[in-house]
Amino acid sequence: MTASPGKSSLLITVSVVSLALAAGLPAAAQDLELGEIVITPNRAPTELSTTGSSVTLIDREEIEEQAQPLVTDYLNQVPGVAITSPGGPGTETSLAIRGAPRRYVKTLYNGIDISDPTNTQVQTSYQYLLSGGIDSIEVLKGSQSTLYGSDAIAGVIGLSTLGDIDPGVTHLLAGEGGSHGTARASYGLRAAEGGSRLSFNATGFRTDGISAADAGTERDGYENVTLDIAGEHEFSDVFSVFGSALFIDAEAEFDDGDPPVDNPFNTNFSTQKAGRVGFNLDLMDGRLKNTVSLQAFDIDRRISSNTFGPYNGVFEGRRIKAEYEGEFEVTDRASLFFGADHERQNARYSDDVGSLPTDDSLSQTGLWLMATVEPFDNLHLTLGARHDEHSAFGGHTTWRVTGAYLVPDVGTRLHASLGTGFRAPSLYELYAGFGTGNPDLTPETSFGFDVGIEQKFLDDRLTADITYFQLAIDNLIDCVPPGGFCRYEQIHGTSRRHGVETSLTYHVNSQLTLGGSYTYTHAENQNGDRLARIPRHAVGLSATYRPAEKWTISTAGKIAVDTVETDGASLDDYFLLNAKIAYKPTEDTELYLRAENVLDQDYQTARGFGTPGLSVFAGFKARFGP
Repeated sequence: MTASPGKSSLLITVSVVSLALAAGLPAAAQDLELGEIVITPNRAPTELSTTGSSVTLIDREEIEEQAQPLVTDYLNQVPGVAITSPGGPGTETSLAIRGAPRRYVKTLYNGIDISDPTNTQVQTSYQYLLSGGIDSIEVLKGSQSTLYGSDAIAGVIGLSTLGDIDPGVTHLLAGEGGSHGTARASYGLRAAEGGSRLSFNATGFRTDGISAADAGTERDGYENVTLDIAGEHEFSDVFSVFGSALFIDAEAEFDDGDPPVDNPFNTNFSTQKAGRVGFNLDLMDGRLKNTVSLQAFDIDRRISSNTFGPYNGVFEGRRIKAEYEGEFEVTDRASLFFGADHERQNARYSDDVGSLPTDDSLSQTGLWLMATVEPFDNLHLTLGARHDEHSAFGGHTTWRVTGAYLVPDVGTRLHASLGTGFRAPSLYELYAGFGTGNPDLTPETSFGFDVGIEQKFLDDRLTADITYFQLAIDNLIDCVPPGGFCRYEQIHGTSRRHGVETSLTYHVNSQLTLGGSYTYTHAENQNGDRLARIPRHAVGLSATYRPAEKWTISTAGKIAVDTVETDGASLDDYFLLNAKIAYKPTEDTELYLRAENVLDQDYQTARGFGTPGLSVFAGFKARFGP
């Protein structure tokens, strides 16, 4: 089940050589280039030249170029991100940024927090996020609680469906079918006129799947219907309104056990509904910008299983959140950003076997302030602080500092960030029945930093970046077994992570683009043991080639080396390679053939759980409009 006949040392050698030759990172996950605009670092449009934080942007062109069905397909290509899937599409997918799992990652969909308050820890179900309609993905790394509050210890993922839209009305159609009984289809509407723009998407995905249990034969299927809409209207130069909504209805079969075995009765059902509305108001000739918004997220998920006999559990969660954000331009070189937010979470649980039902709530309120200054040309600094008040544990304060310096005339950018974060205990950790919950818990806390240098060569056609990072998490929360049931407690010690992220992108000419990334991550728990399912070495490999005007060939690969399981045993190394060939008969149509796991690797990201072998899909895209 190894990735190649060689051992880890061979894979590392191949990885380093590949990186040096710039034959790697998928175009869909390049580190930012000068001139690109991101939102997440400062909660406002920001150029890379003023950004000290480490950010990766995946834009619309790059998403369409690969045509992968799931958001996690693209996140898996980002340096520092690790994806674990116990089976095929739809199974409970785990994500880690810089070795910190998804409970430490804040995820926003058009500005809406889509994490699940009914889960053991508040975290996002990434397996239900389809890529249809996604215009851009931002991955902001490092502790970001100063701007985003709880859960942003490892970083923030921002998904947007509303980007730049050409005037008029455009219709987008796409369809695909292939291996494992897989089919997907999508319809998109883009409209813009004057100060108004609108995006609507409807996407459906289904697959018969594979057996999630590697030793099994019964297929575990997955179905998903996702609808989203986002829009903005400018009533004048100083006042505009905006809104967005999201609906996900998904059903996924899964296997479990130790070792995992076929279980044809296990199914997860999830219905998610979310919305956000607000307005922007500019005062003082635009020097004072104000944004007010209200968002809601509702999840209804059910588990049907016979692992412990016939069982049906119902989990219902809701989040309501109000936000204010302001920006005041003090001078041409200094601005103040400030804001407040208040949210309330509720989670209810019940089942049909007589377990103690729950219905619990909590609330938290945050106030934050950040200054951005340019003390002299090409040096950009930010300094911010935040204070949160929580209904269970009281107050907590976080802070963040970033800096970026562009060395004139040599194409060098120095960047660094330093900050703290926290993760508030979840409703389950606080109030779970049978003595499992502990209402006296306080938040987990973090301290982290990164520092790096970016260099451009060959008239900016070649860009290289190297970043060193550290992250420490204290006041850890874990379920400690005193007897028949475990109880959540604060445990002693510090969980630590450190490593290096490198990337290299080379636009050879108008036909060929190469890139590369290598990430080294060492992550350990409070006892000094390595954390599971985090590759020590990860390499991204890809190339995009346009041999003729209407043809595009793209490849994207990932090598994972030296990964351990929860018991410390090693998982086999692997090299996962995907490829796509596209032909455009006209400017507005495309026919393509793509393949996943081209090398037909027999690999696992979680021991005992299978992954798809060589899979082939054929699809089309069409655009109708001006």
